[in-house]
Amino acid sequence: MPQAPVDYQTRYPVDFSEIDSRVRQTVVQLYAADGGKARGLLYEPPAGRPRTVVIMAHPRVDFAQHYSIPYWVEAGFAAFALNTRYLNNDSTMLHENLLLDLAAGIRYLRDECGFARIVMLGNSGGGSLFAYYDAEARKPAGSRVAAPPGGGPPDLNRFAMPTADGFILLAAHPGQGIVLMGSLDAAVVDENDPFATDPALDLYDERNGFRKPPEPSKYAPDWLERYRAAQRARVARIDAITRRHVEETAMARMAMRAPDYADWPAATRTFMTRRSMAPHYMIVYRTQANPNYTDLSLDPSERVVGSIISARPDVANYHAFGLGRIMTPEAWLSTWSGLSSCARLERNLPLVIVPTLVVGAAADQDIFVGDVKREFELSGAADKQIEFIAGADHFMRAGGMRKDLGDPRPRLMRVLTAWTAERFPP
Repeated sequence: MPQAPVDYQTRYPVDFSEIDSRVRQTVVQLYAADGGKARGLLYEPPAGRPRTVVIMAHPRVDFAQHYSIPYWVEAGFAAFALNTRYLNNDSTMLHENLLLDLAAGIRYLRDECGFARIVMLGNSGGGSLFAYYDAEARKPAGSRVAAPPGGGPPDLNRFAMPTADGFILLAAHPGQGIVLMGSLDAAVVDENDPFATDPALDLYDERNGFRKPPEPSKYAPDWLERYRAAQRARVARIDAITRRHVEETAMARMAMRAPDYADWPAATRTFMTRRSMAPHYMIVYRTQANPNYTDLSLDPSERVVGSIISARPDVANYHAFGLGRIMTPEAWLSTWSGLSSCARLERNLPLVIVPTLVVGAAADQDIFVGDVKREFELSGAADKQIEFIAGADHFMRAGGMRKDLGDPRPRLMRVLTAWTAERFPP
């Protein structure tokens, strides 16, 4: 069997390096009710089908070899890694379509495989995804989300959404839009110019308290208040831009339905046809600018200076790669807007009533201790538990001020498998 590189956790932080060759693996093609296609990989112990399966998914990240899978199977559970229709692509992502992919996965596990119990594992962006799904699935048809924030299909009231039995939030985002709003550079003054900056709001200007990493920075409380308000205002500004584009598209489609449309000039009809396809892509610059990255006195934890993307967020802030970098207006509103997206734990988690385990990484550089505690408070479950894994970064690798504790994954998985076995025996 080919061996993973020794630095695989650095290159592929979500993946496991190897698994027992006796583990049964089944590749599954899933077809959502709207025709969308996703893929899954079902892992089962060498002998027999367990009663309980753990389903894991992320809006866009490849979870086919999620690091938790070998541990689940060794503990006697089945594991189902679902890769959505938007694998490695969030430029056109609608979270509402993702819910249809999850529905297809849960239906397959329940109806075709016959699993008695299904536990949702919401890791990172998967946390807000599964919470959104479960919150909508438990509502009666007619009261669900009828359209994404940017309009159009799907209407969730038209589809069957089978429910699961348990929920694990693992280093989970409060919502991808909420995370982005916290890391969006408030100093940007022109959405078309990545270098246009208001120096008074520049997080990485020494006059505002910044120090070059790894030295920690220190920002004044009143400056931070202005900065956070400006971040929110920037999201609102981008929302307004996206909604204008959405409205222009809707107007073009409406024009094409005019009774006398066939009599319009050919050039006008050609323009309307093209405009109705909404070809506008947005670029969102500078998304690595959360004060928590550099000021360790904010929401104190075991973390060190930096983000999950870079130890130098001041430099990475200008890199071509970044969260929510290129997308359609509809994708922004559905996924990355902290003001418009429905995929927010604050909105959905109080409606999730199944047994819930909330787990945080004590050295996480993007999901902070306060976020994890807030998730626990928001949970609507009567049976809920919170745990922190010491010496662990966002990907549950050794990291932060206590990285000398060694590999956190075995410690994490003892917590996850014990909690699950107590409530949903394999």
